[in-house]
Amino acid sequence: MARASSPPNTRRPNVVLIVSDDHGYADRGALGIDPQVRTPGLDRLAATGVTCSQAYVTAPICSPSRAGLIGGQYQQRWGARWFDTSAFPDHLPSLAERFTDLGYATGYLGKVHYGGEGRGDRACPPHHGFAESWYGLAGQQMGRLNYLHHSKAAVERYGPEASWRMAVQPMLDGDEESDLEGFLTDEIGARARDFVARHEDEPFFLMMAFNAVHNFCFQLPEEELVKRGLAKVDDWDPSVSEYVDWYDGAIWPGLPDGRAYYLAQLELMDAQIGRLLDELESRGLADDTIVVYTTDNGGSTCNFGVNTPLRGTKYTLWEGGIRVPFLVRWPAGGVGGASGAAPGGPPDARSTDRLVSTLDLYPTLLSAAGADPAAWEHSDGVDQLPALRGEPDAPGHDALHWDCGFQWAVRFGDWKLRHADDGPHAQALLRTEHAEVGVGDRLTHLGEDVGEERDLAAEHPELVAELTARHRSWQAEVGIG
Repeated sequence: MARASSPPNTRRPNVVLIVSDDHGYADRGALGIDPQVRTPGLDRLAATGVTCSQAYVTAPICSPSRAGLIGGQYQQRWGARWFDTSAFPDHLPSLAERFTDLGYATGYLGKVHYGGEGRGDRACPPHHGFAESWYGLAGQQMGRLNYLHHSKAAVERYGPEASWRMAVQPMLDGDEESDLEGFLTDEIGARARDFVARHEDEPFFLMMAFNAVHNFCFQLPEEELVKRGLAKVDDWDPSVSEYVDWYDGAIWPGLPDGRAYYLAQLELMDAQIGRLLDELESRGLADDTIVVYTTDNGGSTCNFGVNTPLRGTKYTLWEGGIRVPFLVRWPAGGVGGASGAAPGGPPDARSTDRLVSTLDLYPTLLSAAGADPAAWEHSDGVDQLPALRGEPDAPGHDALHWDCGFQWAVRFGDWKLRHADDGPHAQALLRTEHAEVGVGDRLTHLGEDVGEERDLAAEHPELVAELTARHRSWQAEVGIG
């Protein structure tokens, strides 16, 4: 078997993989779509790296998407299609385990959510390859982490149901409980800088999984509320109202100043990313460190995220539910630089419109680290390193697939076919999350209609049949009956 091409430098690169939560496709300052968006850290990363403008996750929700990323395979291969079926791929080597095999120091910070993970099982970072970890199990906390409170005292104060819904359980340091009464975003950032400082003399793989910018973004430090002139919004109190009634007022369109809370959380997360970039530079590690930024699914309209020019939101297979921000920088490895600068962008910025999937992180990052291709031969991803370096005729994806059971989609070239059933899932998402999945079949040419406004199914029945057949064949390959 042929070996991966060696990086142009002799030092094995460090890797920092940053995964945020529900970040809107349009919500980066450099894009200029909304002048209120301020993301200098992400803009700085993009300015000296590569922006993948057609990058996708494998699911429009967090759990199966994150599971596919860490295992490098379509998560449907082990039955993970929605919240209720998602699980960690315990039969596959995780990305962290592969880096451990290469002699890397490994660390995980932040949100864990692969499904219904329990304390001490394989879904917990210390049990799938991370030597150091500080994290919260969102699968035990209604899919989220609180921004401000994580302690035994908070659990007692909130009570059994509210502590679960408002996600205030203690964090975990390895397998031990770790109380935090403070702003989680800042703590993740501080621990990341400490990890870099302690491992600057050896190659490291650090995964940062922010809970930002998941709802409820009004959970801001008091000083930030005062600084921004925003009102304090209380978490749910079961003695005051039913949860579903409170929730509807705490999301779009019921929450006053909801967009301002969201942008505040985004700005504060971005500040921690900027401080990490500063840390890498001050220690002379910036050139030899791969930094990747992406998010776990499309922006959440109910949390005031914006996906312009894409249609749709988290939970759906419209582009707005599955196409995500995706930035990569590795100066010493030729990822970034002036060649192929984006029109109108910073002089060192490059962009690519090739199809990219978060599945590709598995082979691409291992390839950059010099691993044998056997380390990722099980993966459904593509080694994107040649393409990120700007090499012509680099291999890529012919097609990408999504399947949640009640909705599915396939992209082949510029064509996309999407289908959703009109059933209880679609009705519940519309009622609770204000997310319209778009029932029935819909064929779109994304090269001409990225907003998916025009349905071409009636004009091209032969393409509907071809793409349906392609998806049925893929379903059979991954084991969907």
